[in-house]
Amino acid sequence: MNTQDFLTVLDYMEKEKGISRKIMATVIENALITAAHKTYPIETEVRVSLDQKSGKIQMFAKLKASDRARPNADEISIIKARAVKPTVHVGELVEIELDASQFGRIAAQVFKQAMNQNLRSIEKTMIMEEFQGRVGDIVAGTVRRFERADVVIDLGKFEGIMPSRERVPTEEYTPGERIRALVLAVQTGLRGPEIILSRSSPDFVRRLLTLEVNELAEGVVIIKSLAREPGFRTKIAVWSDVEKVDPVGACVGIRGSRVKNIVRELNNEKVDLFRWSPNIHELVIEALKPAKLRKIEIDEPNRRIRALVDAENLSLAIGRKGHNARLASRLTGWNIDVEEDKTEVLGFEQKLELAVQTLVTILGIDLALAQKIAAVGFSTVEAICEASETDLAEALPDLTPEQATEIRTKAQAALTAVKT
Repeated sequence: MNTQDFLTVLDYMEKEKGISRKIMATVIENALITAAHKTYPIETEVRVSLDQKSGKIQMFAKLKASDRARPNADEISIIKARAVKPTVHVGELVEIELDASQFGRIAAQVFKQAMNQNLRSIEKTMIMEEFQGRVGDIVAGTVRRFERADVVIDLGKFEGIMPSRERVPTEEYTPGERIRALVLAVQTGLRGPEIILSRSSPDFVRRLLTLEVNELAEGVVIIKSLAREPGFRTKIAVWSDVEKVDPVGACVGIRGSRVKNIVRELNNEKVDLFRWSPNIHELVIEALKPAKLRKIEIDEPNRRIRALVDAENLSLAIGRKGHNARLASRLTGWNIDVEEDKTEVLGFEQKLELAVQTLVTILGIDLALAQKIAAVGFSTVEAICEASETDLAEALPDLTPEQATEIRTKAQAALTAVKT
């Protein structure tokens, strides 16, 4: 390696990899010493002098002066020794400058291997130091390549891995594409420390929302619960103990600007935001939206809920492939069974007919009169009791005062009998 190459390597590693010139100089020095020991015994003292400014590299080894015709690997002939140090005697050590170009092919390979090992060790340390404290943060990178189903993402100085389990099933990634992901963990793998990234984690949405909504970052609004089916739907229950703050409005933003940014980042994944409630009845109603529930049955000991809906809302409550009901269960922490309410629903005409029959039975009046009374709004005994005789007479001109009084008296008697 000439001086210019040496300086180029130092500049590149410092700018691109973040490894300082001082550390790189130490790495090169150690690699050269390792390579030298392929020629000289391990006991031989080898020293390397590196000038980081000029790029000059010098190597020295302390060899024993020898008068043998063929000196050993750790020896030097007395003639060559005295050329360096005139006063040296046989058996004494003398430091001579080495020519690295004469080490040979094996030493060159050893130098390369030692360099790679030392650099990997430094990069591992840097990964651990920089990213260990960034777990839970969102980082941006470029899709570099694929290793089976895993995606390798270039984060600048380092590479992150998004395993297949952390990919969103509805998303496709292409080399060169710029994406954001959550730092899920920094763990030791077969190749050393690995930065594990995720786009499918619920915490990815949680962190995106926190970055977008100031009230969440400041703690004014709290995400009480969050459940996600990556690529399909996310449900988020938010809450605030500040009366003047609307937690849902704060997260949605003006004209939906804040939540639109989240949806755009999630490639149009549906995001449902609603107010959290400590009342499980109210929470289930919100969690199962957009479906409208007809009835809720709560089994507290078993933390189970039976949600009854009409036929029109059944598919909405369950959701595509069961996403809506499943998310509601995760978000509330209760097992939710969604069922169709098959209780017969009476139409208006059926209700009116039932009211007429009730009036005939209770008041003892004929069917035609009961129909007239119900048709003008007095369809129950309570309604007749609340009305005055004048009201009845005005609503039914054919009714005589005596008939009005009699009907009202019978209604009051029937109502009194029910109460007692």
